This record gives sequence, structure tokens and C-alpha cells, in this order.
Amino acid sequence: MSFDSAARDFLRDHGAASIEHPGGTLCSHLCRVEQRLADLGAGHDVQLAGLTHAAYGTDGFATSLLAWSDREPLRSVIGEDAEALVYLYGACDRKNTWPTLAGTATVHDRFTGQPQRLTASQLVPFVDLSIVNELDVIDHNPALLERHGAYFSDLFTRWAPVTSPSVTDEIRHVLAGRA
Repeated sequence: MSFDSAARDFLRDHGAASIEHPGGTLCSHLCRVEQRLADLGAGHDVQLAGLTHAAYGTDGFATSLLAWSDREPLRSVIGEDAEALVYLYGACDRKNTWPTLAGTATVHDRFTGQPQRLTASQLVPFVDLSIVNELDVIDHNPALLERHGAYFSDLFTRWAPVTSPSVTDEIRHVLAGRA
């Protein structure tokens, strides 16, 4: 069984298809994020992280598929590198991380209260996943951009130095389409 089909089985078995999310269900959102990352040229581990990024819940979406302290079930399904990115994404305290992330490369862990400095090889995938997630939510909840467009524009501009070129182009495409 491939990681991809095992990850989809994991989502099904953990109820992601029955959890509401902008644009339908959590499962449909996760699949869209995975596909968008693939379309933008993200590596396989980043795509798998996109597919399962809400497994531990997030700072913006409290529902989780399993406890953040029980990481082995997901790790065994998607691999160590993809799971590490999922953990970072779920653990990220957005208020204390996002404004300074490009300069500090530090994620403040909302689960443990500890900061974690990202390596260069972790930072761009983390930022790309974070942006692609928000773009999908914006696509399916346009009122979000109406209310918080200036915030996202400022945030994505701050993150530009650590965003992959394809994701930067996607930001321009999505935000220009909403102007």
C-alpha cells in the first residue's frame, strides 16, 4: 500500500469525511491542499503533510483526528519527515509565530509552550503549507478575505523571502482574483 492510499485510509478511519470545513468537509479540504501543493511542485513529503496537516488540530481549527502526543500512528502512515511537518503545523501558535517567522525561523509550540527553530529545509515547506492552507480556505470562504485581506497581504509579504516562487505566484493569482 502506498503512503498516499494509506493516508487517505487514515483520514477515512479517523472521520475526516464527516467533519465540516469551509468548502465541504475536512477531508475534501485536506485533499485540495495536497493537490494544490502537488500542482505547485512541492515534494512528496510536503504533499503528504498537506493531506494530513490537520491531524492534530491547528491553531485555527481545533478539531483533531488524534492526540498530538500520540504521533506514531500518523508517522507510520506518512513517514517521519511528513509527520514532523504535520506536527509543526498543528503545534504552531500562530499569534506568536506568524508575524516574525521569516526573520526568526521559529515556531512557538502551542502544545508544549516551547519554541522550535526550523532548519532551512523545514522553513520553506512550513511556510508553503501554511499559505496553501489559507488560500484554500479563502477560496471557499471569500468573506474571510474581505474581513482579513490586509492581514493576509501583509503576512504573505513578510513571508515572501521564505516562500517558494510557485507559491508566491499562487498568492498573486488568488489575491488578484479577489481585488
